[in-house]
Amino acid sequence: MERLIYLDNAATTPLHPLALEAMMPYLTGSFGNPSATYRLAKQANDAVVRSRKTVASILGARPTEIVFTGAGTESINTAIKGVAFQQEKARAGNHIVTSQIEHHAILHACQYLERFGFDVTYLPVDRYGLVDPDDVARAMTDQTMLVSIMTANNEVGTIEPIFEIAAAVRERASSLKKRIPFHTDAVQAPNSLQMNFAEHDIDMLSLAAHKFRGPKGVGVLYICRGVPFLAQQNGGGQERQRRAGTENVAGIVGAAESLRITQESLDADRTRIAGLARRLRDGILHAIPNSTLNGHSEQRLANNVSISFDGADARDLLADLDDAGIACSAGAACGATTIEPSHVLLAMGVPLERAISTLRLSIGHETTAAGVDAVLTALPTIVERSRAKRAPDSSATAAG
Repeated sequence: MERLIYLDNAATTPLHPLALEAMMPYLTGSFGNPSATYRLAKQANDAVVRSRKTVASILGARPTEIVFTGAGTESINTAIKGVAFQQEKARAGNHIVTSQIEHHAILHACQYLERFGFDVTYLPVDRYGLVDPDDVARAMTDQTMLVSIMTANNEVGTIEPIFEIAAAVRERASSLKKRIPFHTDAVQAPNSLQMNFAEHDIDMLSLAAHKFRGPKGVGVLYICRGVPFLAQQNGGGQERQRRAGTENVAGIVGAAESLRITQESLDADRTRIAGLARRLRDGILHAIPNSTLNGHSEQRLANNVSISFDGADARDLLADLDDAGIACSAGAACGATTIEPSHVLLAMGVPLERAISTLRLSIGHETTAAGVDAVLTALPTIVERSRAKRAPDSSATAAG
């Protein structure tokens, strides 16, 4: 079987060999429960403590402000619901500000809270997918108790002016004479940005290890000291009573190691990956007529290439690319007979027909120039075939 050309790194990444190596002792001999007191347990607990320090150092936070969870989605839900219910309990307000292009983990958590009487403002974005910091500040009222805006969009790759938004939130909260925590979904950020976010007025941040060559099933939540918070997962006293459940020691070790590796090699890796992404993007736009880049042309994740192909259908494109040994994703949720357009693209004003013709190709650390060139060779024919298949039958039209 020919080697797969994997261009879906925004969805998940292969585990880094050094992360796996760091995890192995805690999958085998040092398997103890870190909450116990005997020597085997202490080995596991020491590993969690070291990992927490590593992650905190990278984020510019204190180790006590780092919470390990079971997923990026759990980190997001824990942040949103944990603050919301605590703020409501303290009668600090019931209003949340977020954007229309957030990941479904944010949107669905907010929709869940609306069922409990919370009020949510979903801010619009411009045609590049950018949130205006002034819009965020204007949306905040004396009932606002949480703001959550993503760092970078997972579909189109646009990087938000996140530090400017955080500053606007802090200034507006000050004028309202109250503390309004600011959370960001930074799941897509570690491969493109330095992650010292805790130094920039950001109160909470969510990460998922498998997005930066760590293991699946591990999330990170940074909660700044003093942020009002009510634990959402109850049981034992793990994670300083903020997230109950026996710690996934091996996963935590792998998450910390992969984040360390990713951040230490960021400059060189980002330059190489961005070069490959630019080669892919420019090659597609040059070779395939009526193709359009989505998202900001420059202010975007290094690895993201989101392109729409007028007249084509993403279902056709994905199937034919898969047959050609190329893995990527659509800018829509595709079923066997239906296609649901991306809420992100629609919020950006992309027409429905264009939205359902969109592919997201995301470069990874293992992507090669030869792999990119193979895609550039295969894709024009695949797009042409889909367009021909979806075009109205001219003879039937003439007969009608």
